[in-house]
Amino acid sequence: MSAVTQEEVIRVFGDHVGSDNKLLEECTSICQLYNLSAETLLYKWEALNFRPSATRSEISEFTMDSIIALKAQIQRDIVKENAKRPQHRAIGVTNTAIVNRSRLPVNMHKTAVVGQNPTIAQMKVEEGFGVPGPSKSSSVVFKGPANDPSSRKYRSYRYMYEKILERSEALDDRIEEFSELIKEHYNVAELGDPTSGTDDDIIVTGRIVYDADTADTAPPRLTETSMALEASRANGGKRVALRLDSSVTIRGAAQGAGSVGLFPGSIVALKGKNGGGNWFLVKEILSLPPLKPSPTSFRLPSIKSDSAVDPSFSIHIACGPYTPDADLSYKPWRALVKTLKASKPSVVLLMGPFIDVQHPKIKTGETDMLPDALFRSLFIEHLRTYLDSSPGSIAVLVPSIRDLISRQAVYPQGELDPELTASDPRIHLLPNPSRFSINDITFGVTSVDVVYHLKKEELSIKGAEVDPIPSASPDDTGTDVMANTCRHILQQRRYMFLISA
Repeated sequence: MSAVTQEEVIRVFGDHVGSDNKLLEECTSICQLYNLSAETLLYKWEALNFRPSATRSEISEFTMDSIIALKAQIQRDIVKENAKRPQHRAIGVTNTAIVNRSRLPVNMHKTAVVGQNPTIAQMKVEEGFGVPGPSKSSSVVFKGPANDPSSRKYRSYRYMYEKILERSEALDDRIEEFSELIKEHYNVAELGDPTSGTDDDIIVTGRIVYDADTADTAPPRLTETSMALEASRANGGKRVALRLDSSVTIRGAAQGAGSVGLFPGSIVALKGKNGGGNWFLVKEILSLPPLKPSPTSFRLPSIKSDSAVDPSFSIHIACGPYTPDADLSYKPWRALVKTLKASKPSVVLLMGPFIDVQHPKIKTGETDMLPDALFRSLFIEHLRTYLDSSPGSIAVLVPSIRDLISRQAVYPQGELDPELTASDPRIHLLPNPSRFSINDITFGVTSVDVVYHLKKEELSIKGAEVDPIPSASPDDTGTDVMANTCRHILQQRRYMFLISA
């Protein structure tokens, strides 16, 4: 079939479509993309408007909202048609993608790479991944969580199906992990039991929790009189109320901070004693050991670095939602894609929500499209146009607990289903939270606003500084509130460590 022109679309649909340039371009693009004539497109629109239960069916006005519903219906028809066809695979055929070029727009038939075999895709498989990585022309080397079926199944655990004993052991192991770090960092031979009475000061570790007996706020909020310490089972496994000495000191904190933040669920190291009054008197708060710097921070070459790969790369980061509450047009997302096409970054990191379950149009059911179809047509389709325009670039997608297309609505959550992106090797689907590296630069990402929740629950304790850690940068004076909050995340070595009452 020859390419459909805008004149043919105007002849079939009339001047109403012809007077709207954007609507006219969309109709022409659909005809070219799905290999349809203008008359067939009109018949499909009439069939979509037909209601057998109505006594009189009228064709509604054709608008941009009609384009979204019509494209979704065409995609559903194609899926049904392909499902009816028998799938034959010849013996000895390699895993080469077969593209039906009759369904591509006219301007894509001319995009052939000179000097390259068009039937073989040269892909590079990264270690630990079940799908190919970017093409060899890519300037980035992506390394992330294992993508094999067993790893994905492990990350997509069933919430509230774990055993209580397993959960308690995981919480207890974390206290023991930090206990070993404290003993090594501060050269402590043995840690004490905060629930046992002693005459001398001892160093204890544990988890900050609410003291239910003294909590006087609703909902409970951490205060100096309502906090308790939960010890590990190796040190008694009980909870004891905490009281702060009037001259409490802070050891090993950032120089200039003058205070330390405590949160429900955070692991702490304290120095003091239990005088037998059913509470532990804190005389000194020991800051947790900082993370060890990576070789990259010292500008040292990585052991596994590839000299053939240029380590420099550009990255754009965006977080959802990607459409306003007034509609589901995803206009901001399309504007972002336009910016990406102009700047062509090597990596695009996108965090959810992509299809927001809290969107008013979705909550009230004002859409005829299924969430998966909405995601494919309004989000993935535009993302692929950018990746096609920037060979070698990759996209990294991290879901949100508000994503309607995710199988999990709790944190942490597994990655999105690969079927949503048709297992596109250029699109990497990661769990929430996740850790990955690009050209030996490590990233930690989560779509949850951890800093907001920490500031909401923080109890700031002021005290005199003892052996503070000097700043590595003259700009870091230790008084930046946001920087100190982010420092807590690094010290706790967890993306989310808060425990509610």
